[in-house]
Amino acid sequence: MDRALLTILIVAVVVIVLALALFGWRRRVRRDAASGGGYSTPGTLGAPTAEADVLYVATTKAGQHLERLALPGLAFRGAATVTVRPEGVELAVTGEQPVFVPSAVVSGVGLASVAIDRAVERDGLLRLGWTTSGGTAADSYFRVVDPAGRAQLAAAIEDIVPRASAPDDQGGPRPNDKEV
Repeated sequence: MDRALLTILIVAVVVIVLALALFGWRRRVRRDAASGGGYSTPGTLGAPTAEADVLYVATTKAGQHLERLALPGLAFRGAATVTVRPEGVELAVTGEQPVFVPSAVVSGVGLASVAIDRAVERDGLLRLGWTTSGGTAADSYFRVVDPAGRAQLAAAIEDIVPRASAPDDQGGPRPNDKEV
């Protein structure tokens, strides 16, 4: 009888922990709904200037690499493709709707080592600074699968950053970043 009671107690604790995790995630999604997300993809797009397979890590509030934003299409970590075009950047995480970031809202690109719960070697992550459709300054982090393509991808993103940006805007280097 003691074994059955212990099993019921363990199952109850696991169910409570899972329920609390689900409640917390739903609360985060509701909180971040005001941040908007990506933008509508323009009807016509130019030829890609760079494309890379990446491991998408997270999108956070700009400068706060531990504060996740649960944005549509960017809420979950996964394999992804990043495509850079003159009109902007498309992030397509496997199993999610692609997210388009127009070049007008791209604030910068940099290298980072930490995002949410992912710590990698020095400069192992690429950080894309941008502003969501709801006006929230955000950083999206991803790890380029082929490290040789990281510089090409970073350069292509840098080429579409609006040149009118002030040096101290939200797109500048973060404390844990190295500019590319």
